[in-house]
Amino acid sequence: MQENLIQLYHDYIRDNHPDLLLILQEENRLRDYLHENVASLDELITQLVSEEKPIALIEQQCMEELTKPLRPSRYNYLKEILEEDFPTVYERFRQHGILTTELINLVTACDEVFDELNFSEENEDDRYLRYAIIGAVHEYLNSQTRE
Repeated sequence: MQENLIQLYHDYIRDNHPDLLLILQEENRLRDYLHENVASLDELITQLVSEEKPIALIEQQCMEELTKPLRPSRYNYLKEILEEDFPTVYERFRQHGILTTELINLVTACDEVFDELNFSEENEDDRYLRYAIIGAVHEYLNSQTRE
């Protein structure tokens, strides 16, 4: 079960936090990170198994726990903003095969705004947060055209 959770967790990070995945790979810590986080759920897994919960439910609850600190995804939030508010830029990045790279750069460029406004599941739909992030994206894109 742990190996399956490790794979599910890896897939989640790949799809929602490629910036984190890149850092972990560069530091050669991905394997340890995945194994340590899944191992931290040993008690929960033991409890759920002893309660004879179905494997699918155990995996679902474990993934909820594993991904809780990683939600919401700044990467996916920015991808949505880029796609909706900057569609020509989004399409150009996609066609040139640099969408993921540019979105990772945008996460870094917008980290300060996300942190200042305490980006969370509770406020990810806040329009002022969205406006602030759109402004940061616009600033980033302008800085790229000047270079």
